[in-house]
Amino acid sequence: MIVINFKNYVFGAKAIDLVRKIDIYLNKSVVAVSLIDLVDIVKNTTLPVYAQHIDAQEEGRATGFVIPEIVAASGAKGTLLNHSEHPLKITEIKKALDRCHDAGLKVILCASTLAQAKKFVALKPHALAFEDPALISTGKSITSHKAHALKEFVDLVKGSEVIPLCGAGISNAEDVKEALALGCMGVLVSSAVAHSNDPEKFLKEVSRIV
Repeated sequence: MIVINFKNYVFGAKAIDLVRKIDIYLNKSVVAVSLIDLVDIVKNTTLPVYAQHIDAQEEGRATGFVIPEIVAASGAKGTLLNHSEHPLKITEIKKALDRCHDAGLKVILCASTLAQAKKFVALKPHALAFEDPALISTGKSITSHKAHALKEFVDLVKGSEVIPLCGAGISNAEDVKEALALGCMGVLVSSAVAHSNDPEKFLKEVSRIV
């Protein structure tokens, strides 16, 4: 499971162009995109499209909030939640997971510590992504700089139906290969694709190992 988070690196026409490249070279990927681009990207790809965040507010009087029903109506299949750049309180996470379940959305829940990960497994998200915020966008992969913690994370998830993912500093196919060797079932990546002058290089290399 390769999850590519566009963040706000690319949007509009550039986002559509990038998702088409991903569709060509790594068509087993999931893409997480801006809410504004959801509908257009769903129309231009066969890939599962996720929102980068949802809010747990109910339908109706919730001006400015991104509710699960809107994301589902766009054709998206799921959402990221609790990314280190958009952290939530545990009460908000629990409510958001319930709301997404009711709307038919899958949730990739992000954990920045092992303590968080231990709590989050019990919430039964579709997938749990372990990321060290200090390594995000550094090019220093969690697979080499936090390998021991990553092994502990995989052990925490064992025995559950939650898909274990990792992210932070994933920059090349070797990082992805190492993540799989350590027991993860995929990675969450951003800069290596969405903030790269040559995203095809990463996509082609990773396509050979997944």
